[in-house]
Amino acid sequence: MRRTLIAVVLGLLVLAGGCRATVPETAQVFDWALPAAWPLPEVPAANPMETAKIELGRALFYEERLSGPATVACATCHIQALAFTDGRARAVNATGTLHHRNTQGLGNVAYARTLTWAQPELTTLEQHLERLFAGTAPDEMGVAGQQATILARLRQDGVYPQRFARAFPHDPDPMGWEQIYKALAAFVRTLITADAPYDRYQAGDATALSPAALRGAQRFFGPELGCAQCHGGFNFTGSTRVQGESVGAVPFHNIGLYNLDGTGVYPEGQHGLAEASGNPADMGRFRAPSLRNVALTAPYMHDGRVATLEEVIRLYEAGGRQLTEGPYAGDGRQNPYKSSLITGFALTDQERADLIAFLEALTDETFVTDPRFSDPVE
Repeated sequence: MRRTLIAVVLGLLVLAGGCRATVPETAQVFDWALPAAWPLPEVPAANPMETAKIELGRALFYEERLSGPATVACATCHIQALAFTDGRARAVNATGTLHHRNTQGLGNVAYARTLTWAQPELTTLEQHLERLFAGTAPDEMGVAGQQATILARLRQDGVYPQRFARAFPHDPDPMGWEQIYKALAAFVRTLITADAPYDRYQAGDATALSPAALRGAQRFFGPELGCAQCHGGFNFTGSTRVQGESVGAVPFHNIGLYNLDGTGVYPEGQHGLAEASGNPADMGRFRAPSLRNVALTAPYMHDGRVATLEEVIRLYEAGGRQLTEGPYAGDGRQNPYKSSLITGFALTDQERADLIAFLEALTDETFVTDPRFSDPVE
C-alpha cells in the first residue's frame, strides 16, 4: 500500500442565489511511493509538491549554468550512483577551493530535521539552498555577486522561461532566485530511498537478507552496540522529522574523533555545533547522518577522514579514535566532550563482517539507478 499526498485546488462558483463548491479545475497529485508503515514527510505550505516545479528543479539540479563559473552543478557533488554524494573526503567548491565538510547524501532528505552537519538553524531545504547560494565561505556554487548574471544566462535559454512560467503560474515574475530555491527543494524532496534488501525483508521477503546480514541486524539493533540510539528509526538517523511534527530538539554527537592537546579541541574549522552555539561543551558535536546507502557514501565522518566501514566500526569498538602522530595527534577516546553513548564494545572478526553485511543491505540499487532522478538531458 502506498501513501499519497494529494493537494487539491478548490474553486468556488458563484451562482444566482448563492455559492457552492465545484469539482476542482485541476488537481495536483504527488505520489510519494512510500512503504505502508512510513509517515509522510513535512512539506512547507509555501512550497507544495507540484509536477511542473519538480521537473524544473530536476533540470536545475543538473544545470552547470546555475553556478558562478558555469562549470559545476548541484549534481557535481551529489552523484546519483554514489547515493548523491561525491566520493571525496571533502567537496571541491565551484571556485576550486576545498570545502570544509564531507558531502552528505540526499536520500530521504525530505525527512531531515536539520540540514548540514552542524547548523541547527537550517530546518528546511529552502533555507539551506538560500544560504548555500549566497555563501562565500564556503563558496560552494560561486554564486555570490553573480546572481543577475546567472539569471540572465537562464533567460537566454528559450526553454527555461517556459519552465519557470509553468512551475510558478501565479507569480508576477516567476523567474527569480526564490523560485530556484523552491524548485530545487521540491525535486530533492522526491529523492526517496526505500527499496534496499532491508526494506524488502521488512515488507515480508524472508529471502531478502543473507544469514550474515540477519546476524548483523541483531547486533546493530541490540543493546550491546547501541547503534540504533543514534541511527534508529525507518531512516536510520535520530534527525528525522515527519508531517505535522515540530522541529523540536535536534541531536548532535561528539564521537571522539579528535582530542588535540588533551583538551577536547577539534581541528580549526571542525568545531561542529560549538561554531553555531558558542558553547564549549558543543565542541566536536555533529549530526548523525542516515545510514541508508552507507556502503556507497565513503569516505566517512564530517571531514571524510575515515575511509571504510570497517574503520568506522573499529573506531566505535575502541570508544573513539586515537591518533598517535601528525598535527591532529590525540586520544579521542579521552575527549572530555565525548558523548556518553560512545563507550566501546568488543566484536569478533565474524561479528564485524556480519555488521558490515547488514550495513551493505541498506543499499537501494533502485534508488541509485532510478531514471526519475537522473540528468534529464542525457
